[in-house]
Amino acid sequence: MTFEEIRQRALAGGIPSFAKPVASKSQARIVLRNCGVIDPLKIEHYIATGGYSGLNQALQMTPEQVINEVKKSGLQGRGGAGFATAVKWQTCRNSPGVEKYLICNAHESDPESLAGKTLLENDPHTVLEGILIAAYATGAVKGYIYIRKDLDQAVIRLQNAVTQMKEYGLLGENILDSNFSFRVEIYSAEIDFVYGEETVMMHFIEGKRPVAFPRPPYPAVKGLNGKPTVISNIETLANIPFIMQKDAGQFQNTKVLTLTGQVKNPGVIEVPLGIPLRQIIFDIGGGMIDNTQLKAVQIGGPTGSIIPEEYFDISLDFDSLAKVDGIMGSGVIQVLGNELCMVDKAWQMASFHQSASCGNCVLCREGTIQMQEILKDIHEGKGKITDMDLLLELGEGMKLGSLCSFGKTAPNPVLTTIKYFREEYESHIKDNKCLSR
Repeated sequence: MTFEEIRQRALAGGIPSFAKPVASKSQARIVLRNCGVIDPLKIEHYIATGGYSGLNQALQMTPEQVINEVKKSGLQGRGGAGFATAVKWQTCRNSPGVEKYLICNAHESDPESLAGKTLLENDPHTVLEGILIAAYATGAVKGYIYIRKDLDQAVIRLQNAVTQMKEYGLLGENILDSNFSFRVEIYSAEIDFVYGEETVMMHFIEGKRPVAFPRPPYPAVKGLNGKPTVISNIETLANIPFIMQKDAGQFQNTKVLTLTGQVKNPGVIEVPLGIPLRQIIFDIGGGMIDNTQLKAVQIGGPTGSIIPEEYFDISLDFDSLAKVDGIMGSGVIQVLGNELCMVDKAWQMASFHQSASCGNCVLCREGTIQMQEILKDIHEGKGKITDMDLLLELGEGMKLGSLCSFGKTAPNPVLTTIKYFREEYESHIKDNKCLSR
């Protein structure tokens, strides 16, 4: 069927009316534009809001033209590293071979992150349309939606959406009467944090032991089954239909975040990239609960950096965060009050990292153990002043030598708490006293 035939079929019963989405001040609605507005179980609702018109537009263009539109938009991968999406797509497109793959990373390893879960439960077709456009642009013949097996509601909504797409001829052979054919599989994964790392992910899909392996070569050159593979997270792909429906030059780059911790209004939010961190906490988050004094945020999930209040006027974007040793990571912003001990926080994170490590490389496996033990000693008043230098040395070694992104980012909470809250470490070591209590 053509797109117009699909649209007429979907709207045969009339165009449904939708409530206008309400967003609080300082927020935007690009990725989450349909959440809470349409019925996620009805493909007809998605089509009525312009759904799959982006795919139709892409199929009127060459793959290179689609990639160029994404390049014009300036879209960076929302999986944490912020790598240019168009560059990744072009690399896969240019890699030799006709058998190529696309993996949508819907694992959302961070236990506090709700962004991907929210999107898949409320608007699965946006992600699926993004997958189709990305597959067409890169030459992928098959896709995997790699999702944690405990996200039951999201899996049900995805399965329903895939079934509907097949009924409408949006999956399979010659989609929208074009030469483009594609199939997708929902792949259930274990819930452990490390299963969300992309090299572990590929090993798991291949039926191998789920451990990390070194890069390069990167997946876009040699990935799943040794074939070129594009790996993108849910949010990255959810931006693609909007870009193809609109003028890419007018596209507004946003970030979906999970705001948590000691704020009055926690939840899933979407903000323009570049918004000050302080504005997120006070305008959207409503400020601190119970008149708690703001001390810091941990941004980027369990491997994210801990940034003190004095830097909250920085712009929330990949480059600005890097200047203060921060990462976007999972997009979780945990707001921390003044009563929190930073030594305890670092110890807590190191303990999590030690349990989450796949153990395949020495630096991560042994480094996380050593960090955990040193921080435990400091917490218990048995630390030495040289322990801080040892933690810094361990952290830098892990960042340089670990095989995967988990090992490279795991030291972040320790390194940044020593950098920004050194006096708390010194008080624990010298005076056996916690400054936060």
